Amino acid sequence: MSSAKRKKQLGSLFVNGTLLLIILLWTIPTLGIFISSFRARNDIASSGWWKVLPHREWQQVATIDPREAELDSSGEMEIEGVTGTFEEFRQGIETPDGKQIIWVGNRRIGQIQVQEQVWTVSWNFTLDNYRQVLGGQDFEFTSPDGEVRVVPGDNMTRAFLNSLAVAIPSTVIPILIAAFAAYAFAWMSFPGRRWMFILVVAMLVVPLQIALVPLLRDYRALQINGTFLAIWLAHTGFGLALATYLLYNYISTLPRETLESAFIDGASHFTVFTRLVMPLSVPALASFAIFQFLWVWNDYLVALIFLGGNPEFELVTQRMAAIVGSRGSEWHLLTAGAFVSMVLPLAVFFGLQRYFVRGMMAGSVKG
Repeated sequence: MSSAKRKKQLGSLFVNGTLLLIILLWTIPTLGIFISSFRARNDIASSGWWKVLPHREWQQVATIDPREAELDSSGEMEIEGVTGTFEEFRQGIETPDGKQIIWVGNRRIGQIQVQEQVWTVSWNFTLDNYRQVLGGQDFEFTSPDGEVRVVPGDNMTRAFLNSLAVAIPSTVIPILIAAFAAYAFAWMSFPGRRWMFILVVAMLVVPLQIALVPLLRDYRALQINGTFLAIWLAHTGFGLALATYLLYNYISTLPRETLESAFIDGASHFTVFTRLVMPLSVPALASFAIFQFLWVWNDYLVALIFLGGNPEFELVTQRMAAIVGSRGSEWHLLTAGAFVSMVLPLAVFFGLQRYFVRGMMAGSVKG
């Protein structure tokens, strides 16, 4: 008995430890992006984001002029009780009392620094990165060599609003259509219902890429290519199959007695759908809303094809790709832009996650 209990505890410990490891692997990079987005430009270029945590760092406490000390850099030198060559001092030599002697510069005009390790943190935070990314403001900064530079900003506000204008309708429209379809498949009898549902499920395996060229030709013929309507219709069509399948699994498990009582009282299918089915299907609707919103918000391929390169309709993913292409080494802008693009999807997920498991488990357990 104790052996079985011990195995159960070890199994639970292994599962919980694995889940904790996965959570850390996902959380640490996100935390790094968040912290880096508030760090100054020069700090990001010179040190990692983990420097904001307490750590030991070499700090200069004294300076020695090699000319005044009459040191010969061509041979061995003795400095602060340690002996070494010029190359060894360039790498840094630790003294018996825990200090470090390091030669900074070349043989002729260099200097010798005496350093010791101290506990420190790097909390030089700033909002300039977000002002530059969101507001498009130009900023002056001083490089380590003392040169003052002016850097143009990258206005992501329009792209953020455009992504909202695409993601919200592209999430709401397929949910409404799929909810009506799922109710019809679950509770209405009509010819060909079984084969039509099989066709909907079969559409789940159709690759997105094979539909892009035909749709693009149709949009050009209808003269709607490059508009929000085009991408709304595209995302609605690509998401309807999954939405119908998920909602059918949930709606078909609703209590039959409740719906039959409504029918006996004279309620129509539309009344039952709006007054009973929709309120009871909130977990399934929220589950698909998470999937669809995240997919549309993070989409780049569909937006690039149906909206093109028009700056007026540029989305967050397109703006981020442009920033990476033009400012690939400016991590202070990339991290700020990346976190801006992550905030809303995270808010949507955490706002609806309490319904997520119930919606995903819909139809999996009977009885």
